[in-house]
Amino acid sequence: MDTVEELKARVLELENEVAELKGTSTRGRIDKMSAEVVDSNPYSRLMALQKMGIVKNYEDVRTFTVAVVGVGGVGSVTAEMLTRCGIGKLILFDYDKVELANMNRLFFQPHQSGQSKVEAAKNTLQSINPDVEIEIYNYNITTVDNYDDFVSRLETGSKTKGQIDLLLSCVDNFEARMTINNACNAIGLNWFESGVAENAVSGHIQFIIPGKYACFSCAPPLIVSTKMDEKMLKKEGVCAASLPTTMGIVAGLLVQNSLKYLLKFGDVSTYVGYNALEDYFPTMTLKPNQNCDDSKCIKKQAEYQLYIKEHPEVLIEEVKEETEVVHEDNDWGISLVESDPTNEEVSEETSLNLVPGLKVAYDIPSKPLKESHQEVELDDDAGESLDELMNRMKNI
Repeated sequence: MDTVEELKARVLELENEVAELKGTSTRGRIDKMSAEVVDSNPYSRLMALQKMGIVKNYEDVRTFTVAVVGVGGVGSVTAEMLTRCGIGKLILFDYDKVELANMNRLFFQPHQSGQSKVEAAKNTLQSINPDVEIEIYNYNITTVDNYDDFVSRLETGSKTKGQIDLLLSCVDNFEARMTINNACNAIGLNWFESGVAENAVSGHIQFIIPGKYACFSCAPPLIVSTKMDEKMLKKEGVCAASLPTTMGIVAGLLVQNSLKYLLKFGDVSTYVGYNALEDYFPTMTLKPNQNCDDSKCIKKQAEYQLYIKEHPEVLIEEVKEETEVVHEDNDWGISLVESDPTNEEVSEETSLNLVPGLKVAYDIPSKPLKESHQEVELDDDAGESLDELMNRMKNI
């Protein structure tokens, strides 16, 4: 005689069989989702973006290949969002295992504890949308043995066996970020860097086009200032804090800008920070450093300068005039700034012209300044009247 559990299982199976005939079963819904991102599907919420005129051709999303390095709090949610958006192919890199401590994330489940993160992610993502091709690598990209294979997959891992379309860095350590930076500079691959602070209340994303924008070696990494003393947060035996809300917000910003870049709609943000304590989102653009320590970055900068020289229309489209704030009654455009003549060193924040709310993760040791033998000669205007001075300024 069947047990109650067996009878319940049999009833559920019969219900699924009936639902399949009606086209409403779970299996039926999964099969339909794989074909959701097509123009012939009038009910697709994603294709509605195209029908509304926001995206020119959303169906193109199925042709793109995106690599996600680091399948943790930000990376796992990022991979899930891309899967639900119908991305063509995902390549996942990580070497950690799922732990019970990861259950505060929006993605992993208790029964996956002990599995490699990439394997667990692949199983979950394929159950969400089986139409997405998923390739996984369970290794550390920073080791000598794995680096060459990592670069090779970036160069030949797309759906067309060529270079992938975009890389998303969701790692939590400096060494991995530098490895990604080195690889992308070497092959000219555009990528997004992202991160969440150890206090779990701030995060950021940064878009890097080798040669056009600052690479990870050009300047110290930018972090969001939360007006808290980070030294007070460091406690022995206490791991980094983690909030699924902060990670979800950063992942959302990351995927949103990835879609804008791939599908060519809206303005792609070059840098967005997030301060959860004040709900503040500072943004800015970092230009490449001509004295970058990475020779591959210097080479890419030269290539980009040559490109815009041959295509001046590109530069015209990118240049946006910055309006300076002056008093309405300030005919001369003169502004007074506070300065300290005793402080001859220029901070990293000042040299980068950072917007309020951002700061550098660390200061680069200052290089000795070359002595200048040039002297500035000043005109002796002591004998001129105020009217004469004003007339001279008008003629400048």
